[in-house]
Amino acid sequence: MTTLTTLTTTSHRDGIVRGCPSTMGHDYQLNTTTLIRHAARTHPEQEIVARRADGGWDRYTYRDCYQRVCRAANALRGLGIGPGDRVGVLDWNSRRHFELYYAIPGLAAVLLQMNLRLGVEDLGYVVTHSQAALIFVDESLLPVAESIAPHVPGVKGWVVMTDKPLSEIRTSLAPLHHHEDLLAAAEPAIDWPMVDEHAAYSACYTTGTTGRPKGVYYSHRAIYLHSMSVAANMGMTLDDCTMLLTPMFHGQCWGLPQAATMMANKIVLPGCYSVEDMRPLADAIMAEGVTITNGAPAIFQPMLQYIETLPVKPDFRRLRMMSGATEPPLPMMIGFHETTGAEVVHGYGATETTPLVALNRLKPTLKQRLCAEAAWDLKRKQGLPVCGVDILLLGADDQALPHDGQAVGEICLRGPWISTSYHDMPDAADRFFNGYWRSGDVGTIDTDGYVKVTDRLKDVIKSGGEWISSIDMENALLGHPAVRDAAVVGIPHPRWQERPLALVVLKPDRQATLQQLHAHLSKTFAKWQLPDRILFVDAIPKTGVGKLDKKVIRAAHANLYAGESPG
Repeated sequence: MTTLTTLTTTSHRDGIVRGCPSTMGHDYQLNTTTLIRHAARTHPEQEIVARRADGGWDRYTYRDCYQRVCRAANALRGLGIGPGDRVGVLDWNSRRHFELYYAIPGLAAVLLQMNLRLGVEDLGYVVTHSQAALIFVDESLLPVAESIAPHVPGVKGWVVMTDKPLSEIRTSLAPLHHHEDLLAAAEPAIDWPMVDEHAAYSACYTTGTTGRPKGVYYSHRAIYLHSMSVAANMGMTLDDCTMLLTPMFHGQCWGLPQAATMMANKIVLPGCYSVEDMRPLADAIMAEGVTITNGAPAIFQPMLQYIETLPVKPDFRRLRMMSGATEPPLPMMIGFHETTGAEVVHGYGATETTPLVALNRLKPTLKQRLCAEAAWDLKRKQGLPVCGVDILLLGADDQALPHDGQAVGEICLRGPWISTSYHDMPDAADRFFNGYWRSGDVGTIDTDGYVKVTDRLKDVIKSGGEWISSIDMENALLGHPAVRDAAVVGIPHPRWQERPLALVVLKPDRQATLQQLHAHLSKTFAKWQLPDRILFVDAIPKTGVGKLDKKVIRAAHANLYAGESPG
């Protein structure tokens, strides 16, 4: 036996132990083409519902969609697009965008996700850095494309996506092609290449507030495995209906398009929408029987407010709402549950993680152990790491910390869909540690396995040698009935190093004082942690992706405590 083990098990420098060879078909690659091809072949009648620019809705099937995907791929080949080429897409959550999610990677080309929330300079940088050869642009976004065109000389052509004939389109973009004309002239069938599963299928650039955007290039293998994880952890089945609310132009809509296609869900594409009016989308969720969706509290909160005005409340007991970007406020989660029966599922991830890292579903054992109040409080955490992702808490000396719910460290991650580098950015090695990506998030992991992000490394408030979580304080402020929005930052202090400053936006016709908010915060914070100043403002600075712009807030109020006594 010893001799046999020696012959069949070898250890290599990469640290991987190789045992007896299997008999499986490892040459058959995991790629995105499989997902749409299977859906069209096995569930051709399943509906895809897409919102038009005029607010109406169109319906077609996986069969129809797949034929258009094939035509689009053939049209791309006709324009000279091949393996490794980057193709940008400037579009909302439309059916054309959904089709390009499969047509571009199906040729071993790379779909460049062009974040509409980036400024002209950064968007131009993304196109140039990625070496995009062709860009598809929705008619409504022609001004955006025209603004970056002078800065992207490497782009060889533009494809306008519209229902109008090309003769009615007025733009300075050249050479210009017409999407529907290209599809009409292309063959409706294609012999797909077997794409290497390690090749990039898509690229997305981070939207950090410091430095240039960083390119994350996702492999076919990564998104295929990620799709399986999303489907499993959200409990997706064949009778689910998925609405893609999160933008498809960033973080591949959290991988929900691919997961929904893998499970042959009915898919609802909301097109372009405004958070100022969530009525059309809430109405569509009710009309189409949506059971899975994704978004941020900035989307879900106004949706709840609209639903609360309805004389008859919808039955959303099957609806699971993946909520990310920021911690979902407890009143919002409770409000959805009590008003409609919907479950808000707090999720955690980043551009570098494809993005699913953790989802907050309550363990059956905890349902028996926790009271209702404690269970709701637990729902505020980022959740349980999904299978396939390794998580590490690193202390200040880069030593692993225990998962005891007390030790606070930087959250580091590795796995088959976690980035191990940035594209063409050799000076970013400090963002990685022994195969782990350093998230920059500070947090804890409790003995039940739940991850809790307490702050960003750059945002944590260090006062008198102790840490104060700005995120926890913001969410506590949002729990006050008079508060509509809040931000908390650390401001330099001559004695305490930093002290918290809170910016608060009050709800219309509501009032609150510093003393009242202090009393509210005292339920969860010690007296020394309370902000010395609370500024009541009309609006709080936000980044292009809707996050609190703490860099701007800190700069604007950097001298607020300068006159305080150091003694």
